[in-house]
Amino acid sequence: MPKTDSSLPSPPRRSRRRRWAVRGVLFTAYLLMMTFGSCVDHLILFPSTDPVRVPGGSRITVAPGPDKAGEVEVWTLRSPALAPTCQPTAFVLAFIGNADRAEYAAQRSVEDWADRPVEVWAVNYPGYGGSTGPARLAAIGPAALAAYDSLRAVAGNRPIFLSGMSLGTAAALHVSANRPVAGLVLQNPPPLRKMILERYGWWNLWLIAGPAAAHIPSDLDSLANARRTNAPGVFLLAQNDQVVPPRFARAVADNYAGEKRLIPLPGADHNDSPAPAQEAELHAAIGWLWDRFVHQ
Repeated sequence: MPKTDSSLPSPPRRSRRRRWAVRGVLFTAYLLMMTFGSCVDHLILFPSTDPVRVPGGSRITVAPGPDKAGEVEVWTLRSPALAPTCQPTAFVLAFIGNADRAEYAAQRSVEDWADRPVEVWAVNYPGYGGSTGPARLAAIGPAALAAYDSLRAVAGNRPIFLSGMSLGTAAALHVSANRPVAGLVLQNPPPLRKMILERYGWWNLWLIAGPAAAHIPSDLDSLANARRTNAPGVFLLAQNDQVVPPRFARAVADNYAGEKRLIPLPGADHNDSPAPAQEAELHAAIGWLWDRFVHQ
């Protein structure tokens, strides 16, 4: 009589143990993803909402899209070279770092572009300043594109340059990979996934770093976005950066597809301003971007 299913030999005990071990690893990875993935927003983002004055600035809001709730706050500021009765020749869209504010970024960008007749638009991500909604990495990309699209409606055919510091470089590269821009000025760009895995993975066998890196939205993948960007770019790279070690920032610059100029900042840490010599190089590089798109 043929054997029934119940009479078939059971799998070897070692095979059963192996399957349970695999299931245990997958379940542990899932728990780590849920636990540490949800913490990445709080580990990377440091939002503030206290009022900040912007002398001479104007506040506007844009909607992040038909399927997104809330408003994105943008601060605009005109450069000293732009006469009160004149229209801007070009615009600068500035993106902030993880503990920064648009109010400060607008003033810094105006200083960098002081001798150009530009209007700066600086963006507060959701959860920052007067932008509504919680601070989430996943909200940065849509907010960046919404700000660009609103600015493009105002700028028409006039050039739009992008500026980003630290985390703001990820937002800028996301925009440049998906929208036409005249050029970028990026300072200390972090490749977030690569940096989390390579800098923090070894001590936890990547059980924590892996889920954390997986939580980084694909639209903030600076290496991929750099490879998709053809606009000319200027990179300011701090050589003593304790937050984004130089090899990581350099990886973004090396993957950048567009024509580029690199400005090393010797001895500078992550948030240090360029020394006078490098400040002069920055102004010359901005002139290089300007001449390519404004004087043609």
